Amino acid sequence: MNSTNTSTSVRFVLSALAALSAGAALAQQPQMPDAKAADAKEKCYGVAMAGKNDCAAGPGTTCAGTAKADYQPNSWKYVPAGTCTSIKTPKGMGSLTPMKG
Repeated sequence: MNSTNTSTSVRFVLSALAALSAGAALAQQPQMPDAKAADAKEKCYGVAMAGKNDCAAGPGTTCAGTAKADYQPNSWKYVPAGTCTSIKTPKGMGSLTPMKG
């Protein structure tokens, strides 16, 4: 191998190592939750399909996925903020508060 090929190979290896090092450094940075994304949802009652609700029944428990019927009035689903009350279902509009069955 001549010196031109050797120096080209060395430069390629060094470039590859630098790219790997930069990628590893980025991967080690803590992932911060996007506050805007977290705030961009609201609970919307009466819009979830059977078994597709997102509700929580209290600390340490869950009722997610337990809606027995489509559009069950006391189960909720996260929807984009500001859209709940404009969601039309066969049983009426979505609600920001639990509805009576």
